[in-house]
Amino acid sequence: MKLDVALGVEGGYLRRIGEVARAAEELGFSGLVTSETKHDAFLPLAVAGSVTRRLQLLTSVAIAFSRSPMEMAQTAWDLQELSEGRLILGLGTQVRAHITRRFGMPWGRPVARFREYILALRAIWDAFQNGTPLNFEGEFYRHTLLTPFFNPGPIDHPEIPVYIAGVGERLARLAGELCDGFHVHPFHSPEYVRRVVRPGIAAGAAEAGRSPEEVRLATSVFVITGESREELEAQREAMRAQAAFYASTPTYRTVLEVHGWQGVGERLSELARRKRWEEMPGLISDEMLSAFAVEAPPEELGEALRERYGGLMERISLYVQFVPGERERFWRRLVEALLGG
Repeated sequence: MKLDVALGVEGGYLRRIGEVARAAEELGFSGLVTSETKHDAFLPLAVAGSVTRRLQLLTSVAIAFSRSPMEMAQTAWDLQELSEGRLILGLGTQVRAHITRRFGMPWGRPVARFREYILALRAIWDAFQNGTPLNFEGEFYRHTLLTPFFNPGPIDHPEIPVYIAGVGERLARLAGELCDGFHVHPFHSPEYVRRVVRPGIAAGAAEAGRSPEEVRLATSVFVITGESREELEAQREAMRAQAAFYASTPTYRTVLEVHGWQGVGERLSELARRKRWEEMPGLISDEMLSAFAVEAPPEELGEALRERYGGLMERISLYVQFVPGERERFWRRLVEALLGG
C-alpha cells in the first residue's frame, strides 16, 4: 500500500511547497497530493516536481469542468514532462452550483460530459505526442485546430494516468470504462467501497472489455490518534463534525444508505438548512464514527490502516496536515508500516 502526503491549504501555500515536498520524499512517502478548494491544484506540483526526483505528483482532485480539455491537457503535459513521468491526473466534476455560480461555466449531464472530457484529453495528448490530426467532435467539446506553433510536441513519458473522483455508482462505472484509477471520497466506509464502488467499476470495465484490476483505488482517510486522552477526544469530535458536514449533503447520502443511516442524513440536511450547525455532530453516533474513521494509538495506526485498507486501496493519504520537522517519528513509523506491508 502506498502512503501519500496531502498538502494543506492554509497559509503560505506556494511558499512552503518546496520544503514540504523535499521532506516528504526524504521520509519515504510515495506521493504528494494537492486538492482544489482555496487554491489551484497544479502550481504546487510544478514546484514539487522541480525539487524532487522520486515523489509522485497527484491532484485529488483538479476540477475538470472549470477548464477546457485543451487547457487541462497542456497543463498536465507540461507537468508530466517536468517531473519525468510522475504525474497522476485526478479529476472531479464538482457540483452544479459551483460550476455555474462560482466558475461561471456550463453544466449539464455531468457523467456524459465527463466521459467526453476524458476522451478529448486523450485525443489532444495523441496529437501532441504523435502529430495525429486533432479532430475531436463531441456533444460538449470540439477540438479541431492544432497548428505546429501551438503543439508542444512529444515527451519521454506521454502516458498520463487519469483518475476520477465520485461518490455514486455512475462515476464508478465511468472509471471502470475509461480510467486508470478512482479517488474514493474521504467520507466513506470500507463497506461502501465494497458494495458501491467496486461493483460499479467492475460493471464499467466489463462493458469496455477491461479487467477491473486495471483501475486503482485511492482515498484520503479520516484518522483519530493522539498521545493523550484529551488529544484523542479533541480529534474524535473534530472528525464527528467533519462527518456530520459531509453526511448533511444529499450527494453523499449513498454512503449512509449502505448502512441504513439515510434517515440521519435527512435530519442533518434539515439542520444544515436551518443553520443549526452546532447540533449536527451530535447525530453522528460512535458506531457511525467508527465506520468512517480509523482510530488507533500512533504506534498502532499503521497496522490499523493496513487491516482496514489492505487489498482494498492501492494508495491512501491521511486527513491530517503534514508539517516538515513536526512529528517526524510518527510519520516515519507510519510510512515504514504501510510500505513495508
